[in-house]
Amino acid sequence: MITERSLDKKRILIWGYGREGKSTENFLGRVCKPQSVTVFEGKKEDIDESEYDCIFKSPGIVMEEDDDIVTSQTEFFLQKYRDNVIGITGTKGKSTTSTMLYTVLSKCTDRPVLLLGNIGQPCLDYYDAMTEDTIVVYEMSCHQLCHTKVSPHIAVFLNLFEEHLDYYHTMEKYFEAKSHVAVYQKSGDFFYHGDNVPKIDTLAKEIIISKDDVNDYQLSIEGLHNKFNAEFVYRIATDIYNCDSKKVLEAIADFTGLSHRLEAVGEVDGVRFYDDSISTIPEAAISALNSISGAETILIGGMDRGIDYSKLIDFIKGHSEYKYICMYASGKRIYDSDKIAVMSNTYYVENLQEAVKLSKEITKKGAAVILSPAAASYGYFKNFEERGDVFKALVLQKSM
Repeated sequence: MITERSLDKKRILIWGYGREGKSTENFLGRVCKPQSVTVFEGKKEDIDESEYDCIFKSPGIVMEEDDDIVTSQTEFFLQKYRDNVIGITGTKGKSTTSTMLYTVLSKCTDRPVLLLGNIGQPCLDYYDAMTEDTIVVYEMSCHQLCHTKVSPHIAVFLNLFEEHLDYYHTMEKYFEAKSHVAVYQKSGDFFYHGDNVPKIDTLAKEIIISKDDVNDYQLSIEGLHNKFNAEFVYRIATDIYNCDSKKVLEAIADFTGLSHRLEAVGEVDGVRFYDDSISTIPEAAISALNSISGAETILIGGMDRGIDYSKLIDFIKGHSEYKYICMYASGKRIYDSDKIAVMSNTYYVENLQEAVKLSKEITKKGAAVILSPAAASYGYFKNFEERGDVFKALVLQKSM
């Protein structure tokens, strides 16, 4: 087990210098007394491991095999504080569920609550602020979990869909990375998961949540999938932390959601616009159409990572009540596939600006337009946040 004291007088390499790398550097200077700290942003084969006692790897860096000298912020934090942590993963919904649970626990318990991890707050920034009764809601990406050999006391695995195959190559590898949220749990731990998550061998108590058994929560945010997310929040808050049921329901109802997740942008000339830029898989686009009342037009497409779009293509062919504006590389692949292009309700344009312009022309008053790309933003935008922000600006500008 690596602790802050075991890093004293050690030679440490920070591999990757993004948000977590800079946070790790700050942590080592603030809490530890290492012999040396080196920053490196190259390939693993260019690292001489004999020169270091410990390597902190950033999440986005690909490392094919486990390596005992390599650790991460997530693993380091869990080694000391795993009993305080609710770890939340899943292909979709983990940011919303994490933030909703953080909001509920903050309102319904007297304990300090932190929201850390993939949601945007590096855990080592709060390492020395932890107390015995601090609750940590930790959003865990597959990259943060991939080589981690410690699991949190309470694990949540919402769902599993095809994603990140440009990184993991197979669904088996992708699932294996995410499974680490529960694989190393102990007797007395809790594992909540959706019913489409494959079996994971764990010593924790297993609680399966099905979309068919979700309560009809009163929410300020759109979508049946968010009622599914709320079910996890309600169960954990009431079953594990003994929160008052009425207070939990009130806090869930007051939760206003996150940007770029079926976020209402506004109404222009009688047409409502929604930003679901977080959507990077077919299931998310389909869910968006099913979630918004009066949905008529959807904007799909982005970076083509080669994922399987057959489910979305079948949906398009079977649901002529919607209008589909395809854009960019993956949108072109969808549009050119299996007779989609000859349908009168499908369109192809080059980019988001053209897509928004066309949506304003073809969508009737009283209906809704949704940006739910079912594709990554990279290659066209810096990230999904920038894509969503550009969409909002295009929607709200007076002339295009």
